Amino acid sequence: MDSKKHVTEIIKRLLRDHPSPKCALNFKTPFELLVATVLSAQTTDAQVNKVTASLFRKYRSIKAFAEAPIEELQADVSSVNFYRNKAANIRKSAIIIQERYGSRVPGTMQELITLPGVARKTANIILSDAYGVIEGIAVDTHVLRLSGRLGLSSETDPKKVEKDLMEITPTKQWPTLSHLLILHGRGVCKARKPMHRDCTLRDICPSAVG
Repeated sequence: MDSKKHVTEIIKRLLRDHPSPKCALNFKTPFELLVATVLSAQTTDAQVNKVTASLFRKYRSIKAFAEAPIEELQADVSSVNFYRNKAANIRKSAIIIQERYGSRVPGTMQELITLPGVARKTANIILSDAYGVIEGIAVDTHVLRLSGRLGLSSETDPKKVEKDLMEITPTKQWPTLSHLLILHGRGVCKARKPMHRDCTLRDICPSAVG
């Protein structure tokens, strides 16, 4: 099976398990998604959702985040990893968005990646899930791991993995592939011990055993 047919079959099967794949982070606005995604680095989505439930009630606008005392904002997100840097980046991004973009989160990759703490993964998530713009594939730790296990890419650098996935996946399915691999990685194809017996992809997965 060639790579394009392989990824098509993977998407087809995973859609049976997850008919409506979507971002696991809770948000109502593009800036809330930016905040949640920045907080999610090396932290579970479940933990981020716990933090943002109260965070978004307290800070109801980009202006509120921009004017928040940094020590207070750090305390509000202190249950996530690297909270000091994340809080600083969120506040700086809020200031930049307010002053440079008229309090509207920019809608292009080039603009988004200039914001503190926003790399391609975060930008791809904001573009696709907040604006419906498909420009790339969000490669997080799950997507990175499963791309290797499923034989979709032999690369280990997220940017190179993204390039490989974009070449073999229909553009309209880029966000879908990312969400599906994240869901499958979280539930079945776990980092330490893949659950091959429960995997719908076991017969087409190069790393499956038995």
